[in-house]
Amino acid sequence: MRFGNYECFTVETGSFELDGGAMFGVVPKVLWERKIPADEKNLIPMQARSLLIQGKGKNILIDTGIGDKLSEKLKKIYKVDLDLANIDISLSKLGLTCSDITDVIITHLHFDHAGGSTSILDGKAVPTFQNAEYYIQKKQWEIANNPSARDRASYMEENFMPLKNAGVLKLIDGPQEIFEGIDIIVTNGHTPGQQHPLVKDKTKPLFFCADLIPTSAHLPAAWNMAYDNFPMTLIDEKQKLLSRALNEDWILFFEHDPCIAAATIKQAEKNIEIDSFVSI
Repeated sequence: MRFGNYECFTVETGSFELDGGAMFGVVPKVLWERKIPADEKNLIPMQARSLLIQGKGKNILIDTGIGDKLSEKLKKIYKVDLDLANIDISLSKLGLTCSDITDVIITHLHFDHAGGSTSILDGKAVPTFQNAEYYIQKKQWEIANNPSARDRASYMEENFMPLKNAGVLKLIDGPQEIFEGIDIIVTNGHTPGQQHPLVKDKTKPLFFCADLIPTSAHLPAAWNMAYDNFPMTLIDEKQKLLSRALNEDWILFFEHDPCIAAATIKQAEKNIEIDSFVSI
């Protein structure tokens, strides 16, 4: 689908499962399970969905999924499945390989967003996209290198330190136009320095939600994750951005929704809801 000067494509990088209670925090299970049913262990299906932005001589990838470096124990815990969809398979369907990626924008450095940024080669973690520069918010980089006890397990050095060692890390500070026609919006509720690309268009811009709104079920302001570090900040950020999305007719791209990659939204009686699905 075209947005401004760019063609955008969904890139599926694998699936996994997380505890439904953790994904919906204080929302009662009787409510959230109507949106995403849980199994007998309270696990719900999740996608690791990236976005390819192609145009003006660039192949820009937004987030990189879990990757294939997790231990067998963690793969089992999270039920990671890379057999039907992974970065190589998905890029090949678009006529590309990892070496064709010119730029990687990482929304934040939690393992399910940055794990695919590096791969093991000859026993060493190296950048997966060898010809790309990687863009990370300075604030998020600092958090990842000095995590709190609360989210230490989400940051794995092998996912990001090789980027610095290889000289491909580009730290950016705050909201800005990162490329012509692509703005970066920064939020701090889920984790400080989470960045969201907005691909500008005269009629329907495309907004990459990342973990501000991980699935379409998280559209209501108070439906947030137990993983969010600053929930009240996140609620305020979400309300402001969704108001803008309604006013400017954005298409929202959901990174973790098990079924819906993108959609337009509408104001319903009590909450903002999905208006129509969009195929990207």
